[in-house]
Amino acid sequence: MSNNINAPQLTTNGLRQALRIAGGCTLGFTISKLMDWPNGIFFTVYPMLLLGLVPVINISVVRQFIASAGFSAVVVLILQGFFSHLPVLMALIAFAAFCILFYQMSSGGGFLFGALGAVGLSIQLHFSSYVTAGSSIYPLIISNIAATLLSIVIALLMHGLFPDVSARQMPQMPAKAKQSIRHEVLLCATVATLSFVVFQVLDLNDSISAQAASVLILFSLCWKAAGVAGWQRAIGTLIGCNVALLAQILLYNHTDFLLFPVIILWVLSLIFSRFHILAGGTPGVGFGVLTTFGILFGQSLGPGQDLIYSALYRFSSVSVAIMTSLCAVYIVHRILNRFSATRHHTYE
Repeated sequence: MSNNINAPQLTTNGLRQALRIAGGCTLGFTISKLMDWPNGIFFTVYPMLLLGLVPVINISVVRQFIASAGFSAVVVLILQGFFSHLPVLMALIAFAAFCILFYQMSSGGGFLFGALGAVGLSIQLHFSSYVTAGSSIYPLIISNIAATLLSIVIALLMHGLFPDVSARQMPQMPAKAKQSIRHEVLLCATVATLSFVVFQVLDLNDSISAQAASVLILFSLCWKAAGVAGWQRAIGTLIGCNVALLAQILLYNHTDFLLFPVIILWVLSLIFSRFHILAGGTPGVGFGVLTTFGILFGQSLGPGQDLIYSALYRFSSVSVAIMTSLCAVYIVHRILNRFSATRHHTYE
């Protein structure tokens, strides 16, 4: 009898990457809490994205990561500084910005730039839209830039502490027809813009996790893969929220002692980094779990804070956001496939 003989095993390189992800997000979380910096979500999640989406660190990765932060910061400053009183024009500019980002992802010219830029832009647009009178969006921009630079330093440190034992290369995007690229760019940019508009119209200022989820499922770039990605994201969110609730129960009223949340975050990140890497390192269930409790820890957990309400609210809001976004993806997909210039090559 065979006993899990075909079960995937974590390679030495995979273990090193899991250690890098766990150490990176934990270090970012710890520094942000010790320094009492706002928007801890950036400092916790950005290292996860940088170390989890790509297995290597090089000048191209660093350049794309910095460029994504600069691009999203400039767009947010322009939108909120000049066009916040013109919602229609604001939505059109956001659509154009998302088109640029998703084109980089679809064409393969700068997938990391597009992916990180889309997430960063979505989060910052959400936060900056609820800046109250008399306050400024500059702390938000500064936090994003600081988190980007710190994440790069952390990534370099983690790669130095846990280097791969054998050389690896960046995954290559397959060549696509121009019609497919147009389809994916228009599809994803339209849904991302609709997500931004809906959250503004409904005044959902406490639903940053749901809006981020509606953008993350677009990383698959097409309808067929988006359905699978949405399902995986929903499962990952459910597991991540329950894991975060378990962490809160274990911590009870000891969140004031930062060492306890740090230890729990590191252990959980290491466990679910393994699942993420065993799934091929693509944004699946494991990555959904990672980003879920990463957002919850960064946004809702720290000295004197409690994430039970955040976890319960997050799962319900994310579930609705995913289902609504998938409906929008399907409708836009069907419309685009009516035209030969934007017909996806997998259309049946």
